[in-house]
Order: sequence, then C-alpha cells, then structure tokens
Amino acid sequence: MNVKKIVGILAIALVIFFIITSPSGAAGFLSNLGSILSNAATSVISFFQQLF
Repeated sequence: MNVKKIVGILAIALVIFFIITSPSGAAGFLSNLGSILSNAATSVISFFQQLF
C-alpha cells in the first residue's frame, strides 16, 4: 500500500475521532480556522486594492 494513502486514511480517522470525542472542540477549531482564512483573504484583497 502507498505511504501517502496510509497517511491520508490515518488523518481522516484522526479527524473523525476528534469530532466524535469532542464535538464542541472540533466546532470551535473549525470556527477559528474559518475566521483566520477570512481575515487572510480580506488582507490579500486589501493589498491588491491598494496596489492598483
């Protein structure tokens, strides 16, 4: 079996385990991740608007 495939399956299993054992923690993590990505996108857009 390919090493990338094994690592991918283990990562998915870990995420499922984390969601099952701590759903509020997983939701908080995803909420924070969404905020970080949103802020990053806003910053990049602002940069390009100032550039042009």
